[in-house]
Amino acid sequence: MTATQRVETLRYANGVLELIDQRLLPQMFKYVACRTATETAAAIRDMVVRGAPAIGCTAAYGVALEAMRLAHTSPEAFATGLESGFAVLRASRPTAVNLFWALDRMRAVWRASDAAKPVDVAQRLLDEAARLYREDLDVNHAIGRYGAGLVAEGARVMTHCNAGALATAGHGTALGVIRSARDAGKRVSVIANETRPYLQGARLTAWEMVQEAIPVTLITDSMAGHLMGTGRVDLVIVGADRIAANGDTANKIGTYTLAVLAARHGLPFYVAAPLSTIDLAIADGSRIPIEERDPREVTGFRDMRWAPEGVSVANPAFDVTPADLITAIITEKGVVRAPYATGLRALFGA
Repeated sequence: MTATQRVETLRYANGVLELIDQRLLPQMFKYVACRTATETAAAIRDMVVRGAPAIGCTAAYGVALEAMRLAHTSPEAFATGLESGFAVLRASRPTAVNLFWALDRMRAVWRASDAAKPVDVAQRLLDEAARLYREDLDVNHAIGRYGAGLVAEGARVMTHCNAGALATAGHGTALGVIRSARDAGKRVSVIANETRPYLQGARLTAWEMVQEAIPVTLITDSMAGHLMGTGRVDLVIVGADRIAANGDTANKIGTYTLAVLAARHGLPFYVAAPLSTIDLAIADGSRIPIEERDPREVTGFRDMRWAPEGVSVANPAFDVTPADLITAIITEKGVVRAPYATGLRALFGA
């Protein structure tokens, strides 16, 4: 890892997409290899890779891998097989809109290449996946630059889940703001909520901050209100998996609770996300599909079970924070404040 790209969440070479297996961090650092759309979809579904921008980049490469696998078949077989690849990738996870944004973008390239030979279409799709990956890196750095201006010298920033390099092509969204503030010469420290039940904060955010030598304090989710109430938090920055047209934001479960606590204590609550996470087709948060995950994520972790057999379990992976609890949304085109219905549309020239 280099100084500018410490965490390579995904990397492509010679027909193989490699993904850091985020299920194993921080105890083990290992890459998982994907060669087909089906293998890529499984990696997304099983949370080898997670985080909305990273899911989008991964899905784009999943399409390209399938196209390359089919590159020397007949046009009919290529079209049928690639359509199946799109379908399996679309079904992998429902909430992160970046997944569908990336697939729609790849489909547009396919449609524009309709008369080309399968081998040429495959190359164009691979080129588009690489372009999408590079763009995500640029977008994250732009978000960081805009967001860094909101972080004061000596700020103590609380965050939830992982919206860092591991959740993107690199640098990160929420953690990208923190990295950019540090790179601008500001002293900044992080309070990482552990993020039950999958512990992305404890396992991933804390790991990233340790790698970068950014001071980080790990807490359980239930400690957030206490730290705010005792004056040990200056602001909250989180990422997003989907932002509705009115600014309502879906993010990892527990984010809504954090926003309510921030409002109670008069603390700024910022969302950092790329334009690809904004879904203008959805009027408000009530329309955002919420993924329900395996009960075993709540009853235990890995090989350990702590809940009794037979207990009923609810395991929504996300919740929706109402727009009126959000101080501002930080994007690669600038910082948007209420009214979000107007400000978000303006980002797209609408």
